[in-house]
Amino acid sequence: MAHILVADCHDSFVYNLIEIIRNTDGCSYEVYPIEVCGEMQLDTFDALLLSPGPGHPTEMKGLFDLIERTYRRMPIMGVCLGLQALACFFGGNLRQLSRPLHGHADYLRLSSPTEEWFSAFPLDSCIGRYHSWVVDEETFPKELRVVAYAKSDNTIMALRHRSLPIYAVQFHPESYISLHGAELIKYWLRSIQ
Repeated sequence: MAHILVADCHDSFVYNLIEIIRNTDGCSYEVYPIEVCGEMQLDTFDALLLSPGPGHPTEMKGLFDLIERTYRRMPIMGVCLGLQALACFFGGNLRQLSRPLHGHADYLRLSSPTEEWFSAFPLDSCIGRYHSWVVDEETFPKELRVVAYAKSDNTIMALRHRSLPIYAVQFHPESYISLHGAELIKYWLRSIQ
């Protein structure tokens, strides 16, 4: 059974993510505030889920320490702020949107039609965007690759590491707007079992 550390970055959506984990066979989890995660003993965990959260990832105490301690040791999934933190950790920058997109419906455009991670996700399915920051493509880290873009404005909506089991989405797969978003989380959960 995969035991997942859920790093709560103080966003109410974290409990929607937890519900997806709870409803996936072969998974257990523990949730802790991000501030304590970086100092925890991590040997009992098989994977890390970085939750959404407010603000800029550099303002989140303990977030980068936790990534540093885990990125070579266990699979990681980042959602929204989690994606932004992973991009920054590997050397990328963020840029602020001209207007926040909170509760904005959009669609995806895959960078590769053979992306297995999105194989169960219908591309005509809506995604829910809730963010003010996006990864700046001009400073996108070489260690990562873009998996999907937003159709409306071509911003990065999903990425993965080129050689490590690190995945992340900018949109909220757990939102009611993201009709098939839970399938992306379940794909990741199945991949770590």
